[in-house]
Amino acid sequence: MSENVVHLHKHTSPPAEPATVDTAPTVLTVVPDAPPARPVPLWVRSGRAVKTAVTHERTRSAGRAVARHGLYTFNGGRIAARRAWDGRTGSRYERMIRAAEAAGNLEAAEEWEERLQRFRAARHHRRMDLLHSPVDAAKGVAVGAGMSVGVLVALGVIMAISTENIGHVVTPLAATIDFIALLIRIVQIVWGPAVTIGPFLALLALWSVGRKQHAAPQWALPANVRSGEGEPITPSIVVKALRDLGVPALARAIKEMGDAGASMLGPITIAGCGVEVDVTLPSGVSTNEVQSKRRKLAENLTRHEHEVFITIPQAARTVRLWIADSGALDEPIGPSPLVTDETMTADYKKGKAPWGQDLRGDAAALSLYQRHLLITGLSNQGKTVALRSLALWLSLDKSVQFLMGDLKGVGDWAMFDGLATTLIQGPTDEHVIQVTEMVESAVEEMNRRIQAPPGTQFPPLIVLVDEAQVAFMCPAKDEDKRPYGGSKANSRYFMAVRKIHNQGRAVNVLMWQGTQDPTNENLPKLVREGAHTRASLALGTESQARMALGDKAVDGGAAPNLLRPGLDRGTLVVASDGITIPAGQSSITVRTHYIDDDAATAITDRAKALRDGVTTLHAIDRGEERDPLADIAAVIGDATRVRTKDVLARLATRNRGAYGEWSFIDLKRVLDDAGAEPYKSDGVMVVSRDRVARALTNRDTKGSASAE
Repeated sequence: MSENVVHLHKHTSPPAEPATVDTAPTVLTVVPDAPPARPVPLWVRSGRAVKTAVTHERTRSAGRAVARHGLYTFNGGRIAARRAWDGRTGSRYERMIRAAEAAGNLEAAEEWEERLQRFRAARHHRRMDLLHSPVDAAKGVAVGAGMSVGVLVALGVIMAISTENIGHVVTPLAATIDFIALLIRIVQIVWGPAVTIGPFLALLALWSVGRKQHAAPQWALPANVRSGEGEPITPSIVVKALRDLGVPALARAIKEMGDAGASMLGPITIAGCGVEVDVTLPSGVSTNEVQSKRRKLAENLTRHEHEVFITIPQAARTVRLWIADSGALDEPIGPSPLVTDETMTADYKKGKAPWGQDLRGDAAALSLYQRHLLITGLSNQGKTVALRSLALWLSLDKSVQFLMGDLKGVGDWAMFDGLATTLIQGPTDEHVIQVTEMVESAVEEMNRRIQAPPGTQFPPLIVLVDEAQVAFMCPAKDEDKRPYGGSKANSRYFMAVRKIHNQGRAVNVLMWQGTQDPTNENLPKLVREGAHTRASLALGTESQARMALGDKAVDGGAAPNLLRPGLDRGTLVVASDGITIPAGQSSITVRTHYIDDDAATAITDRAKALRDGVTTLHAIDRGEERDPLADIAAVIGDATRVRTKDVLARLATRNRGAYGEWSFIDLKRVLDDAGAEPYKSDGVMVVSRDRVARALTNRDTKGSASAE
């Protein structure tokens, strides 16, 4: 009997011929299964679970929170105890003396020592007074009690006489006794809960003190606090940062100093949202060696580069360091007083425009009186808003007149329609031509004022051109082949600006310009140096910073090229005698208030309410045939009546060629012929809007009748 063989493995070679069948038995090898894995002991699994739970982020966060709040309470108690100890002893003064001696400031050390002596004398006087205070207190209590009883009895006598009842003599005294008994009962009721809750309230107070001071180790603090807090600035940290700056002569000098470099430092004072310290450099180290390593110095002080400012005061071999609190410069500074104070007005001559805050946190205000202005910076850094905020403040002085050209033309200055005498908006060559003719009309007005009798007072005329680089780069030419742009002697815009810079200040004709990304082509040297107030937002290079502010300001530490484009929007460096600059510095950094379009419109509405009505021209009149009566009606606007003096000034601004030479006699002749004669009101000659409108209506009616 034959058996069939079942092959358990696949053959890799082809099968043999079916004719030859191997009938030998096949031996099968049975491979046993792998032994089952040994079970993990319970203690191992428990350990792993405990480890996972302990190292989980939530557990760690909870542990940090428990440690943090416990340490807040403990260290809050230490802080409160130290404050109490400082208040009762002279330890605070002794610490300040040691710090002043370490800084090498002997004058400050002597001053603190004098304060310590005065404190000890006053404390001794108080302790001597304690010897007499018990007797004085007892006498005071006795006298007070006697007087109180006497007053109550006298009040009872008065009540008894009034009511004819002798029993009322003791009524006030009895009422007082009842009131005291009521207070005692209230205290008895409250005392128990107060004793129970009191310790918890005390612990809560200590916890609050510790939390405000972040009185816990760095590892226990929240992540946002750990990342936002830099090291506190101390003399040793400043000296160490200077030593590691990479200036060999400075490092050697610090090592050789017996006081480890403390004598280089002046007192570290709080200055706004940071601290300030003067550093007197040793011989052989120049100030520009420190200035050029601003980033490394900031990192040595555990700060970002934009949080450290280096300026050069008047003292020789001295640099002034201003070091911000970590993250403080990234916080907003709040709204402008122009927005929050609706009663604010302006005074061109004596007032200052609220522009923003300096790095110390103090209000930065700019005087605009007889100062030409230039603001520059990279695109989209807040130039227009910074320039516009100054114009908004000045518009609240009703005597100020504006000629405005916006060569961007996106509506940034649209709220001045009805406030400015001329407002041209647009980026094309035709708009540049219009703006150039506007500036040239201001030159004519300036020349007219110069020829006036000495002592004549003129209202301020602000000629403002935003995006002025468009005008300087304009390739258009007039019919005489004179270019409107450029910086040559025949360039019309350039020469008009130069003339106002040269003579306009004396007669209150001022040139304000805003431009971006300055170069020698789009901001000629003679124009930028003609501005009394020069300000710059973030720029790309130091050469541009020198164009914007001048060599003196940059050599003195001004560095708009180190501002962060986009992040430091609205922050600018100002070089001007119209703003308060710390002694010894040539510039100041200002963080300007942001005023949006809606708020700007509200401010201009207030400014329009101060005026009698202004008709804004949106194009320059090139000498077409004039209608004097219609022009008079236009310049009067919505006002009920306007002084003849103001009408003449508005007509001259409207068309210098037609009305620049007009006198009161010319105005009176036109009005008399039309039947709209000027008249006196409150002692001054005025022109009535209704009379002029009636005269125009009558003239049009007569013209229509004659035509028929």
